[in-house]
Amino acid sequence: MKPLGALFQVKKLEKAIFAGGCFWCLESSFEALPGVLEVKPGYIGGNKESPTYEEVCAGMTGHREAVQIVFDPSKIAYRQLLDTFWKQIDPTDPDGQFVDRGPQYRTAIFYFNDEQKHLAESSKERLEQSGTFKKPIVTDIIHASTFYPAEDYHHRYHKKCPLRYKEYRVHSGRDQYLRSIWREEKNVNPRKTLSKGITEPEKEQLKKKLSPLQYQVTQQNGTEKPFHNEYWNNKKEGIYVDIVSGEPLFSSRDKFDSGTGWPSFTRPLNPENIIESEDKSLPITRTEVRSKHADSHLGHVFLDGPAPRGRRYCINSAALRFIPRRNLVQEGYGEYEEIFDS
Repeated sequence: MKPLGALFQVKKLEKAIFAGGCFWCLESSFEALPGVLEVKPGYIGGNKESPTYEEVCAGMTGHREAVQIVFDPSKIAYRQLLDTFWKQIDPTDPDGQFVDRGPQYRTAIFYFNDEQKHLAESSKERLEQSGTFKKPIVTDIIHASTFYPAEDYHHRYHKKCPLRYKEYRVHSGRDQYLRSIWREEKNVNPRKTLSKGITEPEKEQLKKKLSPLQYQVTQQNGTEKPFHNEYWNNKKEGIYVDIVSGEPLFSSRDKFDSGTGWPSFTRPLNPENIIESEDKSLPITRTEVRSKHADSHLGHVFLDGPAPRGRRYCINSAALRFIPRRNLVQEGYGEYEEIFDS
């Protein structure tokens, strides 16, 4: 394999630097993106040469925790990195990020040239005009100065110390906040906020945002055709969320082949997000399954599932959106990564 310096000349690679609080979290979010070749945690923007982690954490050097990204612009554009960056942070916080407080955790985009500066300013302006955030966006846009790589043990910390990283990530509040903000990932426009940040969209908005089948299933208690739906035979690792609200519902760890032609699960991922009720729409009484917060019709649960639980949640693909394991952190569901390591 060629060294990175040689690749810069052959492929015309570029760099980007983002500060977004804890650099462990930014590193893991950018690392999985296609076209990103290297993500390096470090320090930038201060007045001390070669600072240590302890010095930066003390907040006396002027440096911020950041990540330096090496990327191939023929595979991923700088504006895509910007989009990913905004979805990892709270850009309205002037005093840090989530549980990490202090100037060393303030958010910033460090640009290398006029084009990056223009793209950063434009993306910030679009975000301000979108109405996504009620408070002003305070993320700085600064010309890149010397970037000092962090100590080796910080590099790929989420891989070296996965348990400690996951514990920090869950308790930091970052994932919960991001999931409550980025409603467009759920393909809907929210109307009112329900418990736990889940939203209930207007019916007319749903008709525009959902496919006819998705609307029929979730809003009109419809049923899609067996063996001719998106997830009945999906064997990838990940979780399934409500197509309307994004609330987590099921995991691939509990999915099994029931032979019915619909996605089948032995149990919900989050039982508190599921409501079971009596359904007498047919001559036989069934148990309907709906999502708690969006009130989407999902399917039915039967008592012919595999041991030891003996339950079969027979769910319509049209009511679900699948999030692959590799995208959980990026999309704000990082707290569920740990279920795949047990």
